[in-house]
Amino acid sequence: MRSTPSRRTTATGALIAAAALLAVGVQTGTATASPDTATAAPAATKVNHGALAKQLSPSERAELIREANASKAATAKELGLGSQEKLVVRDVIQDNDGTTHTRYERTFSGLPVLGGDLIVQESKAGATESVTKASKVTSAQLKTVGTAADVAPAKAEAQALGAAKDAGSEKAVADRAPRKVVWMAQGKPQLAYETVVGGLQDDGTPNELHVVTDASTGAKLYEWQAIETGTGNTQYSGQVTLGTAPSYTLTDTTRGNHKTYNLNHGTSGTGTLFSGSDDVWGNGNPTNVETAAADAHYGAAETWDYYKNVQGRTGIRGDGIGAYSRVHYGNSYVNAFWDDSCFCMTYGDGSGNAAPLTSLDVAAHEMTHGVTSATAGLVYSGESGGLNEATSDIMAAAVEFYSNNATDVGDYLVGEKIDINGDGTPLRYMDKPSKDGGSKDSWYSGIGNVDVHYSSGPANHFFYLLSEGSGAKTVNGVSYNSPTSDGLPVTGIGRDKAALIWYKALTTKFGSTTNYAAARTGTLAVAGELYGTSSAEYKSVADAWAGVNVGSRPGGGTGGTVFQNTTHVAIPDNGAAVTSSVSVTGITGNAPSTLQVGVDITHTWRGDLVIDLVAPDGTAYRLKNSSSSDSADNVQTTYTVNASSEVANGTWKLKVQDVASQDTGTINSFKLTF
Repeated sequence: MRSTPSRRTTATGALIAAAALLAVGVQTGTATASPDTATAAPAATKVNHGALAKQLSPSERAELIREANASKAATAKELGLGSQEKLVVRDVIQDNDGTTHTRYERTFSGLPVLGGDLIVQESKAGATESVTKASKVTSAQLKTVGTAADVAPAKAEAQALGAAKDAGSEKAVADRAPRKVVWMAQGKPQLAYETVVGGLQDDGTPNELHVVTDASTGAKLYEWQAIETGTGNTQYSGQVTLGTAPSYTLTDTTRGNHKTYNLNHGTSGTGTLFSGSDDVWGNGNPTNVETAAADAHYGAAETWDYYKNVQGRTGIRGDGIGAYSRVHYGNSYVNAFWDDSCFCMTYGDGSGNAAPLTSLDVAAHEMTHGVTSATAGLVYSGESGGLNEATSDIMAAAVEFYSNNATDVGDYLVGEKIDINGDGTPLRYMDKPSKDGGSKDSWYSGIGNVDVHYSSGPANHFFYLLSEGSGAKTVNGVSYNSPTSDGLPVTGIGRDKAALIWYKALTTKFGSTTNYAAARTGTLAVAGELYGTSSAEYKSVADAWAGVNVGSRPGGGTGGTVFQNTTHVAIPDNGAAVTSSVSVTGITGNAPSTLQVGVDITHTWRGDLVIDLVAPDGTAYRLKNSSSSDSADNVQTTYTVNASSEVANGTWKLKVQDVASQDTGTINSFKLTF
C-alpha cells in the first residue's frame, strides 16, 4: 500500500508482520548512472573479535532478556523517561567482549507508544555507552498527551475498512478493533487509534492493513500494509539432504522442528503436514506436490544454518524455535510472503502452477523478513520499507553464496531461478538495480514515495559495491558491471565482511524508522567497531554509500577542483533563508553539466528544509524541497547540477530555509567540485 501521511510521516517497525517478494503493482521508468571500470580488491584488516556477536544459546538469550526485564525500571529512570512511561524488552544481542544491545518498546499510561522504540548499548561493566531512538521526542512532550479520546472507535474502524476496501479487501469488520495508542512517529506525540483489517488484496496476497487515526479529530494520520510479501529432489537446487522426522514427515528436528505443510491451493489455515511412506521427497518436477515442499524445506534449513553458523543467531527470533513453511498457496499465485502472525513462510506456485516461488534465495528472503521483524522492525513503508526489502535481498544473497549449491550458485541476482518475467531474467539486479525497469540505482529525496520493492535498489546497490566494488567483473560465471552515482570507483571488501556489517547494523543500530541516511550512519559505526575508523573497510563503506548518493566520500575523493566553505551557519527554526558562499576563481568558461554540490547540514528534521544552489548571476537551482515524509535528521549528500549555462567564476551560494516549526540545524559545510 502507498502510505498516506500527514506531516512528518514515519511508522513503527515493531508492528511489521510480513512482506511479499513482489510488488502488487508494476512501476515504470528507470534510474540511470554512469558506469566505471574499477575492480575490487578485498581489504585485509583483521576484524575486532570482541565486536562480533556472541553465539547465544536460547537459554543464554532468555537469561539476558530476564536480566533486562529485571532492570528495565532503572533503565527507564536513567534515560529520563517520565513516571507514566514503561519499557518493554524486545530483544538482546551480546558481543564477544560483553557489550550488550538491548532493544526496547515503550508504553505511556499503559498505551503502546508507536515510534517509541530504542536501543541501549551497555559495556560489559553495565555502563550505558549509547542510546539509539526511533524518535527524538522527549518525555516532557509525552506528558502533554491526554488519554481521553474525542472520537469514537467506530469512526476509526470505518476509516480503516474503507482504506482496506481500496486495497481489495471485502472485510466488513476489522480483524483487530481500534485500540488506543500514542503515535509519536510523526514528531509531536498524540493520542490515536490503531485499527487492523485483514482479508485479501487484489492479487490474492493476504491483507493486514494498519490504519492510524487521530483520536481528537478523526483524521487519518498514516496507513501501512504489514504483509511483506531425508532426500529432496528439488526443482531449483538439485538433489539435497533434508532434515526429517521418524515415520517420514517434513519436520526438521535439528532446526527448531521446522515443518513444511501443503495448503493444497487453499489460502488460509496451516494445511497438511507433508508425510510419506519413505524419506524421498519430490522428483524435481513441479507436477509432483512434494517437489515444492522439498525446495522450501531445503531453503529453510540453509537459511537457519547460515544465521546460526555465520551470524551466531539460532532461529529467526534467536530463541531456537523454528518457523514453518506452507506451499501450494492459492491457484497460480505469483508471489511468496512472510507473516509474523503465523510465524511462517508461504509460497505460491507461480503462473500456471508451473514455477513455485520456492527457490533458495526466495526462502532466505522471506525468512529474513522474520529476522528484521524480530530485530530492527523496519516498518514496511517509505525509506525504512525499502531498507527492509533490501535486507531480505542482501541476506538472501549471503545465504545463497554460503550454501554453495552447484545447481543454484551464489550470485547477486534476486529470483533468477523462478522466471517471474517469463523470459529467463531475474526479478532484481544488485549491481545495477535499474536493469529491472523499476528499481532505483541511487538515493534521491523522493525515494520514500516509491514502492518498497523498488526503493530497495540503493541499498542493494550499496551492498554489491561494498562486496565486489564498481566496474565490470564476473563472479561464478555471471557478468556484472556496477556504476556509481558520482562516477568514482569503489573498492570492494568481500561479501562476507559486507554481510557482517549489514547484519550487525540491522541488529544493533537500525530501528523502526531508520532511513538511508541513518543506515549509512549505522553501518559506518559498525565498520568502525569491527575494523577501526581508519581502516580500508570503513572507507569502503563510506565510498559505497557515496556511490549510491548517500553521504560523501572521506576527504572528498572527487578528483576535480574543489571550492569549500566550512564556516558554520545557524539555520533559524521556521525563519528566513540563510546562505553559505564560496568564491570560484581560475576556472575557464562555464560550469560543468555535472557540477558536484556537497552539502553537510545537521538538522533534527530535514523535511523542514528547502535547499537551493544560487549561481553568481542569481539563478537558483533547487536541490531539495521540503517534505512532510522526509524524516531524516541531517542532509549529508552530494547533488549533481547541470550548471553548464553558468559562468564558472564568481560567488556561488548555498541557500537554506527552514519552513516549519520545532526543529533547528546548522550548515556545516558547502562544497563545489568542478
